[in-house]
Amino acid sequence: MTGGSVVVVGASMGGLRAAEQLRTAGWTGSVTVVGDEPHMPYNRPPLSKDVLAGKASFASLAFTPRASAADVEWRLGRKAVTSDLTERVLTLDDGSPLPYDGLVVATGMRPRRLRCPGPLTGRHTVRTLADAQGLRAELTRPGVRVVVVGAGFIGCEVAATAVGLGVTEVTVVDPLPLPMVGPLGRLLAGALLRRHEQRGVRFALGTGVAGFEGDDRVTGVVLSDGTVLAADVVVESVGSLANTEWLEGNGLDLSDGVLTDALLRVGGLPSVVAVGDVARFPNARYDGVPRRVEHWSIPTDSAKHAARALVAHLTGARAELAAFAPLPTFWSDQHDFRLQSFGSPLLGLDDVRVLDGDPAGDVIVGYHQEDLLVGVVALGAPTTAARAARYRAALLQQPAPTA
Repeated sequence: MTGGSVVVVGASMGGLRAAEQLRTAGWTGSVTVVGDEPHMPYNRPPLSKDVLAGKASFASLAFTPRASAADVEWRLGRKAVTSDLTERVLTLDDGSPLPYDGLVVATGMRPRRLRCPGPLTGRHTVRTLADAQGLRAELTRPGVRVVVVGAGFIGCEVAATAVGLGVTEVTVVDPLPLPMVGPLGRLLAGALLRRHEQRGVRFALGTGVAGFEGDDRVTGVVLSDGTVLAADVVVESVGSLANTEWLEGNGLDLSDGVLTDALLRVGGLPSVVAVGDVARFPNARYDGVPRRVEHWSIPTDSAKHAARALVAHLTGARAELAAFAPLPTFWSDQHDFRLQSFGSPLLGLDDVRVLDGDPAGDVIVGYHQEDLLVGVVALGAPTTAARAARYRAALLQQPAPTA
Protein backbone atom coordinates (compact mmCIF):
# COMPACT_ATOMS: atom_id res chain seq x y z
CA MET A 1 0.00 0.00 0.00
CA THR A 2 1.55 3.27 -1.12
CA GLY A 3 -1.50 5.45 -0.45
CA GLY A 4 -3.93 5.08 2.39
CA SER A 5 -4.22 6.93 5.64
CA VAL A 6 -2.75 6.81 9.12
CA VAL A 7 -4.50 8.52 12.02
CA VAL A 8 -2.57 9.48 15.14
CA VAL A 9 -4.82 10.05 18.16
CA GLY A 10 -3.05 12.35 20.61
CA ALA A 11 -1.30 15.61 19.71
CA SER A 12 1.32 15.80 22.43
CA MET A 13 4.99 14.91 22.03
CA GLY A 14 4.26 11.24 21.29
CA GLY A 15 1.80 12.13 18.54
CA LEU A 16 4.19 14.59 16.92
CA ARG A 17 7.10 12.16 17.01
CA ALA A 18 4.88 9.41 15.58
CA ALA A 19 3.87 11.63 12.65
CA GLU A 20 7.50 12.53 11.97
CA GLN A 21 8.70 8.94 12.26
CA LEU A 22 6.01 7.68 9.89
CA ARG A 23 7.54 9.87 7.20
CA THR A 24 11.06 8.80 8.17
CA ALA A 25 9.98 5.17 7.88
CA GLY A 26 8.77 5.79 4.32
CA TRP A 27 5.04 6.32 4.69
CA THR A 28 3.82 8.46 1.78
CA GLY A 29 0.09 8.30 2.44
CA SER A 30 -1.87 10.80 4.46
CA VAL A 31 -1.24 11.40 8.18
CA THR A 32 -3.86 13.02 10.39
CA VAL A 33 -3.21 13.93 14.03
CA VAL A 34 -6.18 14.43 16.37
CA GLY A 35 -5.68 16.30 19.66
CA ASP A 36 -8.06 17.67 22.28
CA GLU A 37 -5.98 20.73 23.18
CA PRO A 38 -6.09 23.79 20.89
CA HIS A 39 -2.28 24.01 20.82
CA MET A 40 0.28 22.34 18.61
CA PRO A 41 2.49 19.89 20.57
CA TYR A 42 4.62 21.43 23.29
CA ASN A 43 7.14 20.34 25.91
CA ARG A 44 5.37 19.45 29.18
CA PRO A 45 8.20 19.02 31.75
CA PRO A 46 8.80 22.80 32.05
CA LEU A 47 5.17 23.35 33.10
CA SER A 48 5.86 22.55 36.76
CA LYS A 49 9.11 24.52 36.72
CA ASP A 50 9.86 27.28 34.20
CA VAL A 51 6.27 28.09 33.18
CA LEU A 52 5.06 28.06 36.78
CA ALA A 53 8.00 30.26 37.75
CA GLY A 54 7.23 32.72 34.94
CA LYS A 55 10.53 32.01 33.15
CA ALA A 56 9.12 30.47 29.97
CA SER A 57 6.40 31.35 27.47
CA PHE A 58 4.35 28.99 25.34
CA ALA A 59 6.42 29.97 22.31
CA SER A 60 9.52 28.58 24.00
CA LEU A 61 7.76 25.27 24.73
CA ALA A 62 6.24 24.60 21.32
CA PHE A 63 7.95 21.91 19.26
CA THR A 64 8.86 22.70 15.66
CA PRO A 65 7.76 19.79 13.45
CA ARG A 66 10.34 18.43 11.06
CA ALA A 67 10.09 19.56 7.45
CA SER A 68 9.22 15.99 6.43
CA ALA A 69 5.99 16.29 8.43
CA ALA A 70 4.91 19.61 6.92
CA ASP A 71 2.00 17.96 5.08
CA VAL A 72 0.51 16.35 8.21
CA GLU A 73 -3.09 17.38 8.89
CA TRP A 74 -3.73 18.58 12.45
CA ARG A 75 -7.24 18.38 13.90
CA LEU A 76 -6.83 20.28 17.14
CA GLY A 77 -9.52 20.90 19.72
CA ARG A 78 -11.05 17.54 18.77
CA LYS A 79 -10.94 14.17 20.51
CA ALA A 80 -11.74 10.57 19.59
CA VAL A 81 -14.68 9.29 21.64
CA THR A 82 -15.22 5.80 20.20
CA SER A 83 -13.37 3.39 17.93
CA ASP A 84 -14.08 0.27 15.91
CA LEU A 85 -10.74 -1.41 15.31
CA THR A 86 -12.29 -4.12 13.16
CA GLU A 87 -13.91 -1.65 10.76
CA ARG A 88 -10.97 0.75 11.15
CA VAL A 89 -12.97 3.86 11.94
CA LEU A 90 -13.00 6.39 14.78
CA THR A 91 -15.75 8.75 15.86
CA LEU A 92 -14.75 12.25 16.96
CA ASP A 93 -16.50 14.36 19.58
CA ASP A 94 -18.27 16.39 16.88
CA GLY A 95 -19.88 13.17 15.61
CA SER A 96 -17.77 12.89 12.46
CA PRO A 97 -16.33 9.50 11.46
CA LEU A 98 -12.62 9.21 10.70
CA PRO A 99 -11.61 6.05 8.82
CA TYR A 100 -8.01 4.88 8.72
CA ASP A 101 -5.72 2.17 7.41
CA GLY A 102 -3.25 2.50 10.26
CA LEU A 103 -3.79 3.84 13.78
CA VAL A 104 -1.34 5.24 16.33
CA VAL A 105 -2.58 5.43 19.93
CA ALA A 106 -0.82 8.40 21.58
CA THR A 107 -3.47 9.74 23.97
CA GLY A 108 -1.21 9.76 27.02
CA MET A 109 -2.39 10.39 30.57
CA ARG A 110 -4.48 12.82 32.61
CA PRO A 111 -4.13 13.72 36.31
CA ARG A 112 -5.91 11.62 38.86
CA ARG A 113 -8.11 13.73 41.16
CA LEU A 114 -8.84 13.31 44.86
CA ARG A 115 -12.38 12.22 45.69
CA CYS A 116 -12.80 14.02 48.99
CA PRO A 117 -15.60 16.18 50.40
CA GLY A 118 -15.20 19.94 50.22
CA PRO A 119 -15.04 22.81 47.72
CA LEU A 120 -13.37 22.49 44.32
CA THR A 121 -12.21 26.09 43.85
CA GLY A 122 -8.56 26.50 44.76
CA ARG A 123 -7.65 22.93 43.80
CA HIS A 124 -5.27 22.49 40.86
CA THR A 125 -3.45 19.90 38.78
CA VAL A 126 -0.48 20.44 36.46
CA ARG A 127 -0.72 18.71 33.09
CA THR A 128 -1.53 21.34 30.47
CA LEU A 129 -0.37 24.86 29.68
CA ALA A 130 -3.69 26.21 30.95
CA ASP A 131 -3.19 24.31 34.23
CA ALA A 132 0.24 25.86 34.78
CA GLN A 133 -0.91 29.37 33.88
CA GLY A 134 -3.89 29.16 36.24
CA LEU A 135 -1.78 27.85 39.11
CA ARG A 136 0.89 30.52 38.60
CA ALA A 137 -1.75 33.24 38.97
CA GLU A 138 -2.64 31.78 42.37
CA LEU A 139 0.93 31.27 43.59
CA THR A 140 1.85 34.89 42.97
CA ARG A 141 -0.86 36.21 45.32
CA PRO A 142 0.64 37.81 48.47
CA GLY A 143 0.65 35.61 51.57
CA VAL A 144 -0.69 32.53 49.81
CA ARG A 145 -0.51 29.20 51.69
CA VAL A 146 0.09 26.15 49.51
CA VAL A 147 -0.50 22.47 50.20
CA VAL A 148 0.80 19.98 47.64
CA VAL A 149 -0.81 16.56 47.85
CA GLY A 150 1.60 13.94 46.55
CA ALA A 151 5.39 13.81 46.95
CA GLY A 152 6.20 12.40 43.52
CA PHE A 153 7.97 14.11 40.63
CA ILE A 154 5.36 16.78 39.93
CA GLY A 155 4.59 17.38 43.60
CA CYS A 156 8.22 17.94 44.53
CA GLU A 157 8.84 20.16 41.50
CA VAL A 158 5.80 22.32 42.23
CA ALA A 159 6.81 22.66 45.88
CA ALA A 160 10.31 23.75 44.87
CA THR A 161 8.96 26.23 42.33
CA ALA A 162 6.53 27.70 44.87
CA VAL A 163 9.36 28.28 47.35
CA GLY A 164 11.37 29.90 44.58
CA LEU A 165 8.47 32.28 43.93
CA GLY A 166 8.64 33.41 47.54
CA VAL A 167 5.75 31.41 48.97
CA THR A 168 6.59 31.04 52.66
CA GLU A 169 4.11 28.28 53.56
CA VAL A 170 4.50 25.22 51.33
CA THR A 171 3.57 21.83 52.75
CA VAL A 172 3.75 18.51 50.92
CA VAL A 173 1.41 15.71 52.06
CA ASP A 174 1.94 12.05 51.20
CA PRO A 175 0.90 8.72 52.78
CA LEU A 176 4.37 7.29 52.16
CA PRO A 177 7.21 7.93 54.62
CA LEU A 178 9.53 9.76 52.19
CA PRO A 179 9.21 11.82 49.00
CA MET A 180 9.64 9.84 45.77
CA VAL A 181 10.49 6.71 47.76
CA GLY A 182 8.64 4.50 45.26
CA PRO A 183 10.88 5.15 42.24
CA LEU A 184 14.08 6.05 44.15
CA GLY A 185 14.21 3.88 47.28
CA ARG A 186 14.87 5.03 50.83
CA LEU A 187 18.51 6.11 50.41
CA LEU A 188 17.93 8.84 47.84
CA ALA A 189 14.44 9.65 49.10
CA GLY A 190 15.89 10.50 52.50
CA ALA A 191 18.52 12.72 50.90
CA LEU A 192 15.83 14.41 48.82
CA LEU A 193 13.71 15.10 51.92
CA ARG A 194 16.64 16.80 53.68
CA ARG A 195 17.36 19.01 50.67
CA HIS A 196 13.74 20.18 50.43
CA GLU A 197 13.46 20.86 54.16
CA GLN A 198 16.68 22.87 54.11
CA ARG A 199 15.11 25.11 51.46
CA GLY A 200 11.89 25.72 53.35
CA VAL A 201 9.46 23.02 52.23
CA ARG A 202 7.45 21.40 55.02
CA PHE A 203 6.25 17.79 54.88
CA ALA A 204 3.35 15.87 56.38
CA LEU A 205 4.32 12.29 55.59
CA GLY A 206 2.65 9.02 56.47
CA THR A 207 -0.82 10.54 56.20
CA GLY A 208 -3.40 11.14 53.48
CA VAL A 209 -6.16 13.65 52.82
CA ALA A 210 -9.65 13.09 54.26
CA GLY A 211 -11.31 16.27 52.96
CA PHE A 212 -11.19 19.99 52.36
CA GLU A 213 -12.54 22.86 54.45
CA GLY A 214 -14.15 26.00 53.07
CA ASP A 215 -17.39 27.21 51.55
CA ASP A 216 -16.83 28.63 48.07
CA ARG A 217 -13.13 27.72 47.92
CA VAL A 218 -10.56 25.75 49.87
CA THR A 219 -9.38 27.23 53.17
CA GLY A 220 -7.94 24.09 54.73
CA VAL A 221 -6.86 20.50 54.09
CA VAL A 222 -8.08 17.86 56.56
CA LEU A 223 -5.58 15.04 56.91
CA SER A 224 -6.46 11.45 57.70
CA ASP A 225 -4.90 11.81 61.17
CA GLY A 226 -7.24 14.73 61.97
CA THR A 227 -4.71 17.52 61.44
CA VAL A 228 -5.96 20.55 59.49
CA LEU A 229 -3.51 22.46 57.31
CA ALA A 230 -4.48 26.03 56.40
CA ALA A 231 -4.43 26.38 52.63
CA ASP A 232 -5.41 28.91 49.99
CA VAL A 233 -4.14 26.75 47.12
CA VAL A 234 -4.04 22.97 46.83
CA VAL A 235 -2.07 21.15 44.13
CA GLU A 236 -3.17 17.57 43.54
CA SER A 237 -0.30 15.41 42.32
CA VAL A 238 -1.62 11.96 43.09
CA GLY A 239 -0.86 10.01 39.94
CA SER A 240 -2.30 9.66 36.46
CA LEU A 241 -5.04 7.87 34.55
CA ALA A 242 -4.59 6.59 31.01
CA ASN A 243 -6.77 8.16 28.32
CA THR A 244 -8.12 4.91 26.90
CA GLU A 245 -11.90 5.25 27.16
CA TRP A 246 -12.21 5.78 23.40
CA LEU A 247 -10.72 2.30 22.85
CA GLU A 248 -13.25 0.44 25.00
CA GLY A 249 -15.35 -2.26 23.36
CA ASN A 250 -12.54 -3.65 21.21
CA GLY A 251 -11.46 -6.48 23.49
CA LEU A 252 -8.18 -4.81 24.45
CA ASP A 253 -6.34 -5.02 27.75
CA LEU A 254 -6.81 -1.48 29.07
CA SER A 255 -6.18 -2.30 32.74
CA ASP A 256 -3.17 0.04 32.85
CA GLY A 257 -2.78 1.95 29.64
CA VAL A 258 -2.82 -0.02 26.39
CA LEU A 259 -1.10 -3.41 26.39
CA THR A 260 1.20 -3.93 23.40
CA ASP A 261 3.50 -6.65 22.13
CA ALA A 262 7.27 -6.29 21.77
CA LEU A 263 6.80 -4.28 18.54
CA LEU A 264 4.29 -1.91 20.19
CA ARG A 265 1.37 -3.44 18.27
CA VAL A 266 -1.98 -3.40 20.06
CA GLY A 267 -4.32 -6.35 20.60
CA GLY A 268 -2.69 -8.54 17.98
CA LEU A 269 -3.63 -6.00 15.30
CA PRO A 270 -0.65 -5.04 13.10
CA SER A 271 -2.57 -1.97 11.91
CA VAL A 272 -2.64 -0.45 15.43
CA VAL A 273 0.37 0.64 17.49
CA ALA A 274 0.74 2.63 20.72
CA VAL A 275 3.40 5.14 21.77
CA GLY A 276 4.36 7.23 24.78
CA ASP A 277 2.96 7.17 28.32
CA VAL A 278 -0.18 5.25 27.39
CA ALA A 279 1.70 2.21 26.02
CA ARG A 280 2.28 -0.74 28.37
CA PHE A 281 5.03 -2.66 26.65
CA PRO A 282 7.51 -5.45 27.46
CA ASN A 283 11.07 -4.11 27.51
CA ALA A 284 13.43 -6.70 26.04
CA ARG A 285 16.32 -5.00 27.82
CA TYR A 286 14.98 -6.20 31.16
CA ASP A 287 12.57 -8.93 32.18
CA GLY A 288 9.95 -8.62 29.45
CA VAL A 289 7.16 -7.73 31.88
CA PRO A 290 4.81 -5.16 30.25
CA ARG A 291 5.01 -1.80 32.01
CA ARG A 292 4.12 1.79 31.25
CA VAL A 293 7.04 4.22 31.45
CA GLU A 294 6.24 7.90 32.03
CA HIS A 295 9.68 9.25 31.12
CA TRP A 296 10.54 12.03 28.67
CA SER A 297 12.58 9.74 26.40
CA ILE A 298 9.84 7.18 25.81
CA PRO A 299 7.59 9.12 23.36
CA THR A 300 10.48 9.57 20.93
CA ASP A 301 11.91 6.06 21.34
CA SER A 302 8.52 4.34 21.08
CA ALA A 303 7.40 6.46 18.11
CA LYS A 304 10.46 5.46 16.11
CA HIS A 305 9.95 1.76 16.79
CA ALA A 306 6.17 1.76 16.35
CA ALA A 307 6.32 3.71 13.08
CA ARG A 308 8.66 1.15 11.56
CA ALA A 309 6.38 -1.71 12.55
CA LEU A 310 3.24 0.03 11.28
CA VAL A 311 4.75 1.13 7.95
CA ALA A 312 6.19 -2.35 7.35
CA HIS A 313 2.71 -3.80 7.76
CA LEU A 314 0.92 -1.19 5.66
CA THR A 315 3.40 -1.38 2.78
CA GLY A 316 3.99 -5.12 2.93
CA ALA A 317 7.71 -4.53 3.28
CA ARG A 318 9.93 -7.26 4.60
CA ALA A 319 11.61 -5.78 7.63
CA GLU A 320 13.66 -7.35 10.39
CA LEU A 321 12.21 -5.65 13.43
CA ALA A 322 13.88 -6.21 16.79
CA ALA A 323 11.89 -6.20 20.03
CA PHE A 324 11.56 -2.77 21.62
CA ALA A 325 14.35 -2.37 24.20
CA PRO A 326 14.69 1.29 25.25
CA LEU A 327 16.93 2.66 27.98
CA PRO A 328 14.56 4.95 29.93
CA THR A 329 15.93 8.37 30.88
CA PHE A 330 14.49 11.11 33.05
CA TRP A 331 15.54 14.18 34.96
CA SER A 332 13.85 16.40 37.49
CA ASP A 333 14.99 19.91 38.43
CA GLN A 334 14.06 20.91 41.98
CA HIS A 335 15.35 24.07 43.70
CA ASP A 336 19.01 24.34 42.68
CA PHE A 337 19.67 20.62 42.20
CA ARG A 338 18.82 17.94 39.66
CA LEU A 339 17.81 14.29 39.71
CA GLN A 340 19.17 12.49 36.64
CA SER A 341 18.31 8.87 35.91
CA PHE A 342 19.34 6.28 33.34
CA GLY A 343 17.89 2.79 33.07
CA SER A 344 15.23 1.29 35.34
CA PRO A 345 15.98 1.92 39.04
CA LEU A 346 12.60 0.44 39.95
CA LEU A 347 13.92 -3.04 39.11
CA GLY A 348 16.89 -2.70 41.48
CA LEU A 349 15.40 -1.21 44.65
CA ASP A 350 16.48 -4.23 46.71
CA ASP A 351 20.17 -3.68 45.94
CA VAL A 352 21.11 0.01 46.00
CA ARG A 353 24.77 1.03 46.15
CA VAL A 354 26.56 4.37 46.26
CA LEU A 355 28.74 4.63 43.14
CA ASP A 356 30.15 8.11 43.61
CA GLY A 357 29.92 10.81 46.29
CA ASP A 358 27.92 10.76 49.51
CA PRO A 359 24.15 10.95 50.22
CA ALA A 360 24.84 13.88 52.55
CA GLY A 361 26.03 15.84 49.51
CA ASP A 362 26.12 15.17 45.78
CA VAL A 363 25.78 11.47 45.05
CA ILE A 364 25.40 8.91 42.27
CA VAL A 365 23.58 5.70 43.17
CA GLY A 366 23.41 2.39 41.31
CA TYR A 367 20.46 -0.03 41.32
CA HIS A 368 21.19 -3.71 40.81
CA GLN A 369 19.21 -6.83 39.95
CA GLU A 370 20.94 -10.20 40.22
CA ASP A 371 24.19 -8.23 40.67
CA LEU A 372 23.68 -6.46 37.33
CA LEU A 373 23.50 -2.68 37.15
CA VAL A 374 19.99 -1.84 35.86
CA GLY A 375 19.68 1.82 36.82
CA VAL A 376 21.68 4.87 37.88
CA VAL A 377 20.41 8.04 39.56
CA ALA A 378 22.39 11.17 40.35
CA LEU A 379 21.28 13.75 42.92
CA GLY A 380 23.06 17.06 43.17
CA ALA A 381 24.49 19.87 41.10
CA PRO A 382 24.31 19.74 37.28
CA THR A 383 27.93 18.60 37.19
CA THR A 384 26.97 15.53 39.22
CA ALA A 385 24.16 14.76 36.79
CA ALA A 386 26.63 15.08 33.92
CA ARG A 387 29.02 12.63 35.60
CA ALA A 388 26.22 10.08 35.82
CA ALA A 389 26.03 9.98 32.02
CA ARG A 390 29.19 7.89 31.90
CA TYR A 391 27.21 4.98 33.30
CA ARG A 392 24.85 5.04 30.32
CA ALA A 393 27.20 2.99 28.18
CA ALA A 394 27.55 0.40 30.92
CA LEU A 395 23.77 0.11 31.17
CA LEU A 396 23.43 -0.32 27.42
CA GLN A 397 25.93 -3.18 27.45
CA GLN A 398 24.35 -5.12 30.30
CA PRO A 399 22.71 -8.44 29.41
CA ALA A 400 19.05 -8.78 30.34
CA PRO A 401 18.46 -10.16 33.85
CA THR A 402 16.86 -13.57 34.14
CA ALA A 403 13.07 -13.30 34.38
